[in-house]
Amino acid sequence: MSAQPPRVQFILEHVDAGTGARAGTIRTAHGDVRTPVFMPVGTQGSVKALVPSLLARTGATMLLSNTYHLTLRPGERAVSNLGGLHKFMAWDGPILTDSGGFQVFSLARLRKVTDGGVRFRSHVDGTELFLGPERAVEIQETLGSDIMMCFDECAPYPCERDVAERAMERTVDWAGKCLDVRSGPNALFGIVQGGTHPDLRVKCAQTLAQMPFDGYAIGGVSVGEGPLLMDEAVACTAPELPEGKPRYLMGVGTPEDLLRSVGQGVDMFDCVMPTRNARGACAFTWRGKVRLRNAAHAESVLPLDETCECEACRLFSRGALRHFFMAGEMAASILVSLHNLTFYQALMRSARQAIFDDRFEEFRAETLARMAG
Repeated sequence: MSAQPPRVQFILEHVDAGTGARAGTIRTAHGDVRTPVFMPVGTQGSVKALVPSLLARTGATMLLSNTYHLTLRPGERAVSNLGGLHKFMAWDGPILTDSGGFQVFSLARLRKVTDGGVRFRSHVDGTELFLGPERAVEIQETLGSDIMMCFDECAPYPCERDVAERAMERTVDWAGKCLDVRSGPNALFGIVQGGTHPDLRVKCAQTLAQMPFDGYAIGGVSVGEGPLLMDEAVACTAPELPEGKPRYLMGVGTPEDLLRSVGQGVDMFDCVMPTRNARGACAFTWRGKVRLRNAAHAESVLPLDETCECEACRLFSRGALRHFFMAGEMAASILVSLHNLTFYQALMRSARQAIFDDRFEEFRAETLARMAG
């Protein structure tokens, strides 16, 4: 395994005096990212219901896309021939690509796992394919993302300890293979696994921390284990990761999840929740969720959130937005997706400022109480 120069630079700017919350900057070839950061998810190269100009208005600085889905269609070579992932997505900021490990392992009955990788059938057309650590890196380098993720094995929840341990050991083995074959300018993050077993998480984190990754992720959470076990996994993992590298909690989550995890020293997040909930007529606000299909909003002149400056809040009432959903208008999903991502970005900016002010715990408590009320 050869040592590689860092592909991204992480500057840790401040740690909150009362918690482990961190504020920093990730420097990439496509721009700087202030942390803590939430990355909207464009699984197949597009964030659902939003074009890039609208995404930029939310305050988003970094997007996520997915190796598994893009290699199935249109194929990584097609993306490369169309100018690479940034041009393909029409996004000139940083992009992170997930390796596809989680998606492959969710195909329980369509896959066979070996120490070399996973043979599986495409959920699109049933074609038999193989994805392993070397292939995952090859695909991501061809796509041209700024940050690539190692191929890992995500153990299901619940599972026996020996299953979680074997998945963790494979993840470490595959992490080394990913490092061995990477050759481009893309950064590479290792992923910590270990299921709900703190000792396995610590062992995996300590082993990966000795390897020359550009950043580290906590994987295998938000798979049904509930917030208490998720918090335990984060709490035992984050302190074992290098202080001078970004820490990324994969696939999380609710505003409450984000604030708890920021307090445990996590820097990066992604989740489909804000856009998926938006398409289901559910808006996130500083005073909790607004479920627009409820009849109580039918003639409401209130905005979704009186403190929000997005177009949905500035121009439309709750009553109008509810009507758009009930009538099946596409504008409904667009507007509430715009709002939800704007809210998530505002939440991260406010958390960052609270960290610099050494009052993150107070900010978190006030915010969670307001949302609950």
